[in-house]
Amino acid sequence: MTLDVLGLIASLGLLTLAGDQFVIGLARLASALRVRPMVVGAIVGGFGTSVPELLVAAIATTQRKPEIAVGNLVGSNIANLSFALAIAAIVAPVRVQSRTLRREAPLCVAAVLLLAVTAAHGFARIEGLALLLAAIGAVVALLLNAGRAKGRDELAVEAAEAFDLRARPVTLRDVGRAMIAMAVMLGAAELLVRTAGSLAERLGLAEGFIGLTVVAIGTSAPLIAAAIQGARRDEHDLVVGNVLGSNLFISLIGGAIVGLLPGGRAPGVGVLPLVVMSAVVLAAWGFMARGRRITRPEATLLFLAYVCAIPFMGT
Repeated sequence: MTLDVLGLIASLGLLTLAGDQFVIGLARLASALRVRPMVVGAIVGGFGTSVPELLVAAIATTQRKPEIAVGNLVGSNIANLSFALAIAAIVAPVRVQSRTLRREAPLCVAAVLLLAVTAAHGFARIEGLALLLAAIGAVVALLLNAGRAKGRDELAVEAAEAFDLRARPVTLRDVGRAMIAMAVMLGAAELLVRTAGSLAERLGLAEGFIGLTVVAIGTSAPLIAAAIQGARRDEHDLVVGNVLGSNLFISLIGGAIVGLLPGGRAPGVGVLPLVVMSAVVLAAWGFMARGRRITRPEATLLFLAYVCAIPFMGT
């Protein structure tokens, strides 16, 4: 068991470090390819921070551990809001000034609710295909939404500053950063799935519970760290954009991966995790829509919702 615990800690640490470097490398590559800072903030950041969850979903599914895969998708959606966004807002109340984000939020909420409906009864090929088509439609909608931005938009400004986006040619350093980080994340995700499954067996815990809690928080760690740093630097719109984008890709692409990869029909999860996931995403959207910000009391409610539900996640 000691080796399993050490492996789990090592995999989580590697995912956090490599995930951060992958997002930076991906953002700078996009900038070098003349991708607009608005698109980097609205799509690239969200996709980059969702890669740990997508890798875990793929590996767990192919290793016939679908409970970990599905639990990780649902748990990460909750952790992104109840930990990453909530802790960032506790550090400094998060303001949403970007018009692009306000138009993007309903799409991200719809993606999470679609995952909840799908996860209620399990994933098969038809569900995976439906989620894949929804993901393609969502990316097109995000691109059109980003293209509608006129004048100064805080999301573009913050993305340019945070990722040091400047007009420059593609460099081997940026390519190497992204490729090495992806390779490290792949190895860490493989180790995470193996050690999490082994620990669940040794401790007599359901693999779904491990996926909803330990694995989910671990794969969300890069986003949690980035959100706290962003809040301290007043990059509030970028924090929100990364959280919304990450949840969208986790829900649609992650669900498609579980449904389409070989491994048999993946089971759903219990009612409580889906209720918590749906409740926190609707609550966060409501807070942002009502006052264009998330205050410390509101963030504390999001945080406590997950903490209080964790002991019952296996039900």
